Amino acid sequence: MDIWSYPLGIFKPEEHPTSEHRAIWMEDITLIPKSLRLTVKSLNAEQLLTPYRPGGWNAQQVVHHLADNDMNAYIRFKRALTEDTPVAGSYREELWAELSDYQEAPIETSLLLLESLHQRFVVLLRSLSPHQFQRTFISPTHGTMTLDIAAQRYAWHGRHHIAQIKSLKERMGWI
Repeated sequence: MDIWSYPLGIFKPEEHPTSEHRAIWMEDITLIPKSLRLTVKSLNAEQLLTPYRPGGWNAQQVVHHLADNDMNAYIRFKRALTEDTPVAGSYREELWAELSDYQEAPIETSLLLLESLHQRFVVLLRSLSPHQFQRTFISPTHGTMTLDIAAQRYAWHGRHHIAQIKSLKERMGWI
């Protein structure tokens, strides 16, 4: 395993999640925007364009990716709650990262988007019953997934990318 790619390790789902697990994931989801903002706050324009690993995205692309990913995740949850096992849309994240908005839009736009989106997402998550966390959707990359698994994957995903940027900052002596 490449420690620069996976500073937190590979995602491993909790097979029998409890309400306590869900509360932790919701807290993680609540804190991701603030943690990301604090992580990138000190980075200048040149540093934002530094890849977190050779051949990887730069910090700016990671910030924009988190906003895009989280919008997609929010829609997956809402569809799973209102449809019977919908097929979740997928997107070519590696190609999205090459589009002009990832290159030209200031990261502040994605930071603000994440803050607003996570506020709504957490309101939705906190309203769900244990039974609703068993609702499913079909992920093109991961197969049928419960909202329990999706919530933990979502919380891990945000922490994972923040850890990549923190690791870059540490290696480069930017802390």
